[in-house]
Amino acid sequence: MTTLEPHPFAIRPYEPTDERTWVRCRVLAFLSTQYYDDVWPRRPDVVAPSFGLVAVDAEGRVLGLLDVRVDGDEATIDSVATHPDHQGRGIAAALLEVAVERLTEAGVTSLDAWTREDQAANSWYRRNGFSETFQYLHVHLEDGDDAEGFTTPPGFSSPVRAFVHAGIEREQELRERFARVYVCRQYVRDLSAGTPIETGVDSAN
Repeated sequence: MTTLEPHPFAIRPYEPTDERTWVRCRVLAFLSTQYYDDVWPRRPDVVAPSFGLVAVDAEGRVLGLLDVRVDGDEATIDSVATHPDHQGRGIAAALLEVAVERLTEAGVTSLDAWTREDQAANSWYRRNGFSETFQYLHVHLEDGDDAEGFTTPPGFSSPVRAFVHAGIEREQELRERFARVYVCRQYVRDLSAGTPIETGVDSAN
C-alpha cells in the first residue's frame, strides 16, 4: 500500500536492514509518551505467524512501524509507533489496515493492544475500532521513592528502581506513595466479522 501525497510512504513487511531506522523511529516516538523509558537497542525477533510491518519513505527510512504477535486465532499489537516528524498523516492507521487484512485472511478473530494514559494513543485505538476491556496499574519504584516492602536476594542493596503490576483497586493508595503510577488499559478489536476499521490520524505509541 502506498500513499502518494503529500509525501510518499510505502507499507511493506519489515526487513532486517530496517533495524537501525526502526529502532530510531520507536525511540523518538516513545520519548513524548509515558513509555519514554521503554527503550530497545534492537528490534526483538518476531517469528511467524507473528509479523512486522513498516511504513518507509522513498529512501527506505522507517517512518512508522507495527509489530503483531499471533497466537492461534488471537493477536496482540506488540509495538506501534510513528516518527514524531510524520505523525498526523495516518501512517499508523494505514499500517493497522494492512495488518487487519492479513490477520482476517489468516483466520484471526481478535486483535488486542495495551497502552497507558496518553490521550493521543487512547483516542487512536477508539477511533480505529477498539474497545477498552480491562485496566490494571503499572507502578514504578524510582530513586527517592519509599522502598519499604520491596526485597532483594541476600547480598544486594534495597531496590533503587523497580517496575511492578498492581490491581486497579489500589490506584489511590499507590499514587499517594509513588510518583510514577499509570493505568494500563487493554483494548480489543473484534475481527470475526471482517468489517473494515474506521481509521483515524491520531498518533499512537
